[in-house]
Amino acid sequence: MERSVEVLAIIWFGVFGLSHILQPKAWVEFFILLRGKGEAGAFVDGFLNLPMAGVIIGFHDLWSGIPLVLTLVGWGLLIKSLIRLCAPKLALRMMAEVSMERARGFQVAGAFFVGLAGLLGYGLYAR
Repeated sequence: MERSVEVLAIIWFGVFGLSHILQPKAWVEFFILLRGKGEAGAFVDGFLNLPMAGVIIGFHDLWSGIPLVLTLVGWGLLIKSLIRLCAPKLALRMMAEVSMERARGFQVAGAFFVGLAGLLGYGLYAR
């Protein structure tokens, strides 16, 4: 099951990473749209992250080597979802940092996602 979750994560992080790199302004618009919906927008962001967190935490309980990175990312996504769903005002303050002038930050995050997908792919290949 862990291998299946890793393949899913490689696809998910690879696609989202490339999208962040190639379409940073669209991501800014998306987060501005969510922010404009107030606490309901923070909830939507939480809902979007929670399924992947649940899949990783529920089916990828590996705590050593390269797979550890994915396990930690899963817990990070859960924390992000918790903040969005249980403290939406805090989430909105965090989302207030998003602006067109700072769109490059999405490209940096995208590079991280693509790098993570590559690392996980290498980990699968090396086993």
